[in-house]
Amino acid sequence: MAALKVGPGDEVLVPANTFVATAEAVVSVGATPVFIDVDPETLLITAQGMAANITPKTKAVMVVHLYGQIPDMDGIMAVANAAGLHVIEDAAQAHGATFNGRRAGSFGVAASFSFYPGKNLGALGDGGAVVTNDE
Repeated sequence: MAALKVGPGDEVLVPANTFVATAEAVVSVGATPVFIDVDPETLLITAQGMAANITPKTKAVMVVHLYGQIPDMDGIMAVANAAGLHVIEDAAQAHGATFNGRRAGSFGVAASFSFYPGKNLGALGDGGAVVTNDE
């Protein structure tokens, strides 16, 4: 968030169904998390939910991939690109998951992975990674 200059006065869309750390990342830079409803079948964020919650203060969206599932990233990226929003992926529970042939963590400007022991790809203690292809 800090590298993208998200901060006080900015809003970041986050799914209502997520771990508290998703909102904490937003709050840690002084921005405001805006919780949006998720699809009742997949429990993931949707492009329609995003579009309905974008305001002039919205600067980014944190897409959370859960249970090894990735939401409709084509729709999400289309909405985000049209609105000029940064897309950040929380891929902590989607190591190796794919959507239309692309892996979790390869859609947005950056993505985070967790290696906490209870995750899909656990380590011997806390750990994680942030990935990006943006200089």
